[in-house]
Amino acid sequence: MAQFDMPIDQLREYRPEREEPTDFDAFWEETLAFSRGRGEPVFTRVDTALRNLIVDDVTFPGFAGHPIKAWFVRPVGEIRGTVVQFIGYSGGRGVPEQWTLLPSAGYAVFVMDSRGQGSGGHAAATPDPVGTGPRIHGQMSSGIEDPHEYYYRRLFTDAALAVDAARSHPDVDPSKVVVAGGSQGGGIAVAAAGLSDGLAGAMIDVPFLSHYRRALRITDANPYNELARYMQTRRGDEEDVFRVLSYFDGVNFAARATAPALYSVGLYDAVCPPSTVFAQFNHYATEDKTIEVYPYNGHEGGQWTQWRRHLEFLDELFGAAAEAAA
Repeated sequence: MAQFDMPIDQLREYRPEREEPTDFDAFWEETLAFSRGRGEPVFTRVDTALRNLIVDDVTFPGFAGHPIKAWFVRPVGEIRGTVVQFIGYSGGRGVPEQWTLLPSAGYAVFVMDSRGQGSGGHAAATPDPVGTGPRIHGQMSSGIEDPHEYYYRRLFTDAALAVDAARSHPDVDPSKVVVAGGSQGGGIAVAAAGLSDGLAGAMIDVPFLSHYRRALRITDANPYNELARYMQTRRGDEEDVFRVLSYFDGVNFAARATAPALYSVGLYDAVCPPSTVFAQFNHYATEDKTIEVYPYNGHEGGQWTQWRRHLEFLDELFGAAAEAAA
């Protein structure tokens, strides 16, 4: 796959009109109000071979109070800041040994499990107790007939409540919390950024779940292709589907997110096409944002190059304050 989307100079200016329902804010305010106040997170210490790191197995109340699993991994001693980490499509929280980079640099990481996923990549431990009607295999069409029943209503609510859960820990400074993720995790992170107040930052890599109509026009790669296949036998229902998706479009969450942001994009990315990423980035509601462009990479993005950039970004957010306090 070569570069197939707009040239980079056009991508940097690409700011399409948002497809946003008039009750977007009311929908999410009601959704979060419905789910908050249904219990407290439980942090249970876990013995591991990770010397100088502390691991808690976490259960916190997510959408409708459903129990959601997470790991909370942190260094022994002072925590410079906390990253709430979200997972890519079909993956789960895995094992704590997979999440040692940030704690090794002095940051805590709160890794949210993705309900009903974990069939590929990292293992998961959180079922989704909500059943749905007919759908294509995967999550993209799960409950797509109604925004109140759509899978990502539950998952995005879990994400906002994961931020609450991380902030509730006595070792966490609530003002020093960053959301992060790549692909689906990036889509969840921007949703959490749009739904959570007072975040210190957001690290959003090759984000999925954004600018759906264009994505379906220019790529036939999964997971977006799940939606195309769903609509192949529901001719005439396309606008109903896009109406539901508008409540879950990363472009609309980005327009409400104000925390400093670090993005990344691969110009060969057929899974999350560059124009869908730039549409979100260009609507992100602060000028305190940067996007790292990888011209010859696909959906893998910058990998370790970008992860090292994460550490630089976190040090830019928290390094000076931590040094001043020392």
